[in-house]
Amino acid sequence: MLLTDSFLDYLLYERNYSEGTVKYYRTDILELQKFGEEQLGALTPSDVDAELVRDWIASLMDKGCASTTINRKLSSIRTYYKFLLRRGEIQTDPLQKVSGPKKNKSIPSFLREKEMDRLLDDMDFGEGFEGCRDHMILEMFYATGMRLSELIGLDDKDVDFSASLIKVTGKRNKQRLIPFDKELEQSMREYVDVRNEAVTVQTDAFFVRENGKRLYRSIVTSIVKRNLSKVVTMKKRSPHVLRHTFATAMLNHGADLGSIKELLGHESLATTEIYTHTTFEELKKVYNQAHPRA
Repeated sequence: MLLTDSFLDYLLYERNYSEGTVKYYRTDILELQKFGEEQLGALTPSDVDAELVRDWIASLMDKGCASTTINRKLSSIRTYYKFLLRRGEIQTDPLQKVSGPKKNKSIPSFLREKEMDRLLDDMDFGEGFEGCRDHMILEMFYATGMRLSELIGLDDKDVDFSASLIKVTGKRNKQRLIPFDKELEQSMREYVDVRNEAVTVQTDAFFVRENGKRLYRSIVTSIVKRNLSKVVTMKKRSPHVLRHTFATAMLNHGADLGSIKELLGHESLATTEIYTHTTFEELKKVYNQAHPRA
C-alpha cells in the first residue's frame, strides 16, 4: 500500500488531480490487486504481468463492463505502472503489450422511407416563406446527404440548374459535386421564387432568414428536430440523422459503397461501411417480424 499511497499523493499534489479523480485511480489499482491475489495469492507490483492484466480485462468483460469503462481502468493502471517504472520499483511495464477492448461503433440512427415520405408529403409546414424554406431544408438533407455546415454554407451560385449539380464545400474546404433529380430541382425553383418575393434583402446565401441573412446552426437544428418529431419518437432528431437516412436509402436501393462514399464526401471507405451494419439491422428486424420461427 505504501507504493500506491505514494502514487496517489503524486497525482494529488504534483499533477494537481482532483480528489474525485484520484479516488478512481485508487479503486482501479485495488481492483486489479484484489483480482491478482484471488488468482495467485499475495503479490507485489513486480508479480503483475501482461497475462494477469489480460485475464482481469476478460473478467471485467464477463461482468458486462462497457469497453469505455475497461479502457478507463486500464488507463489508471498504465499511469500507475509508468510511475513505478520511473521510480525503479519495477523493471518492466506489464501493460506495454496489453490492448484494451475496441469501442463498438454504434449503429447510426435513421428514418425509414415511409417516415420520410409521410414527413415530406403529408405534414403541414405552414404557409409562406418559412414553411417553404423549412420543407426545402428537410428535402435537401434527404435528397443529397450533405452535412449541416455544407447546407448552411450553400450559395445560389453553387446550384447549377443546367447541369443538375450542387457544389458543396466540406471538411478542410474540400469541394465535391452532388447530382440532383427533377423532383428536387422543382422544389428548389419553387423555394427560390418564394424566397426572392418574401426576402427583399438579397444575399449570396441559398438558405436565409426573413432578414436576408444566412441561417446558422442552431436555427437549422431546431427546424429539423421540430419537424422530425412529427413522424418519429427517436431520441436523435438531428440533421446528421437525415444524412444517415440518405445513405441508408441509397444502399437499400442498390447503390454501391464507393458511390455513397463520394456523395457523402467521406475520406475513407471504412467510414461509409457503417451503413452496411445499418441495413443488416433492418434485415434482422424484418426476419424477426416475418419468420414463423423467429
